[in-house]
Amino acid sequence: MTETAVEARGLGKRFGRRNALDACSFRLPAGRICALVGPNGAGKSTLLTLAAGLARPSGGELRVLGTTPAEARREIAYVAQDKALFPQLTVADTLRLGADLNPGRWDQAAAERVAHGDGADSALDPYAKVRGLSGGQRTRVALALALGKRPALLLLDEPVSDLDPLARHQLMGTLLAEAAEHGTTVVMSSHILGELAGACDFLLLLGAGRVRMAGPVDDLTAAHRLVTGPGGAAELAPHTVIESRPHGRGQSALIRPEGPVGPGWECEEPSLEDVLLAHLRNPSAPALLAPEATVRDLAGAGVEA
Repeated sequence: MTETAVEARGLGKRFGRRNALDACSFRLPAGRICALVGPNGAGKSTLLTLAAGLARPSGGELRVLGTTPAEARREIAYVAQDKALFPQLTVADTLRLGADLNPGRWDQAAAERVAHGDGADSALDPYAKVRGLSGGQRTRVALALALGKRPALLLLDEPVSDLDPLARHQLMGTLLAEAAEHGTTVVMSSHILGELAGACDFLLLLGAGRVRMAGPVDDLTAAHRLVTGPGGAAELAPHTVIESRPHGRGQSALIRPEGPVGPGWECEEPSLEDVLLAHLRNPSAPALLAPEATVRDLAGAGVEA
């Protein structure tokens, strides 16, 4: 098994005159649970579609599990936002189809754990047709198909946005437990920042089709500091200021420190949500790629990717 799940080198994708992805370079190590974050139109769905082998890039290169996305397709499971299923099939027929399409690798027990949950209250009627299911129930079926395939790479585009909070919590727990047990790499796009912080250990932030931040969550948060003090912008000039706002008679700022912060400033490590929100509010902030996320033979290009 390759040590790298996804690697992009100058990856680009155009739709007419619009760049959905523009010169993206990053590396996602295998076995990670990666949060794919960015505003609407940032290129998240486009990147997942390319990684799934359902579209071709307009430029650059994308490697998945050490080969092309098309060649790796048997090892990939992809759940799109529209949860494409056959509406005339029952839940049981849909899982049976998954087994027929994945001979020798289908895990019926894993598929049923996702589809039917932990008890009678959440279990789907195996004889219910897909067309009669709610949006959340169709999500369970789509995710059951994905996990039953036992993929090496699981790509999820807003996978649980149509579930209520309790169902989201339960289903995400099941998904992540299954992935951890089998070493599955997961790439999951979502706008629910609070849930990503507890579920993911790797981050890929896109903005305007470019990589703005990438790397292990702990490394990225440790690279920033939340500072509060009575001083002005000039005192923070030696540091990379991601965002600064008035705070009482002084100011509060998220910075990437370049040495010690001056006296009089309170300093603490931010949460992942603090870092993400600051970068989302300031899309012109300098990009940051941790060493683990930098394409190896492009060393030195990561910060400007």
